[in-house]
Amino acid sequence: MCRQIAYLGEPVTLSSVLIDPEHSLRRQAYAPRHQAHGRINADGFGVGWYAPDVRSEPARYRKPIPMWNDQTFANIAGAIRASTFVASVRNASPGLPINEACTAPYTRGQWLFAHNGGIVDWHGPTGVGVALRRRLSDTSLAATEGATDSELLFGLVLDAITEGAQPTDAIGSVIRLTQGMSRGCRLNFLLTDGITVIATTSGDTLFTRRDDTAVIIASEPFDDSPAWQCVPDDSLVVASRNDLTVGAIP
Repeated sequence: MCRQIAYLGEPVTLSSVLIDPEHSLRRQAYAPRHQAHGRINADGFGVGWYAPDVRSEPARYRKPIPMWNDQTFANIAGAIRASTFVASVRNASPGLPINEACTAPYTRGQWLFAHNGGIVDWHGPTGVGVALRRRLSDTSLAATEGATDSELLFGLVLDAITEGAQPTDAIGSVIRLTQGMSRGCRLNFLLTDGITVIATTSGDTLFTRRDDTAVIIASEPFDDSPAWQCVPDDSLVVASRNDLTVGAIP
């Protein structure tokens, strides 16, 4: 339903990853090559990045418009350098609003989160959305700004972390909980605290690329380099600047 990407490495401009490559995220917004669910990601886009010399919380830029239509972002992206960032273009799930609050990445504290996928039986008084919302802590419920499945799932992940779970286990528990409630769901997550990136494949594509300067995790490659590796479904990826591991979702 969306395309998303996380970068972790030597500081680079946002445009060098998100705009300049031949099959960049901006191009994926209207011409994705590996997207099986939906074709046009025109329902908004967002970017979150870290500037640790300024503050611990990430900065964020979101708009409920197609990425290719935002000339302001195209202008400033070449002037912003970061060593960790997450970006997403959105194809909204049916019935969910299109506005800034419903646009990834979501953030709270030091965390950034994005979700590529959907939950088919989300809506309705007996839907998965109502059941999962009842599980949110008061803190997460109060912090929820929009009305997406993605932000609610993010809240559940943060609740598990607050209760003492490791981020990888928190993500795994939320995925398994949702799968147990839903007749069908796709749950590709991206979560980062600016130091480590955790990603999942659960129903949609994911690729990784690692070299001497950076680790990149993306819904699909932004060029034709043979360095990209396709991640098997039902996998969990953990990446730092110096390491990348792929295993099963716990």
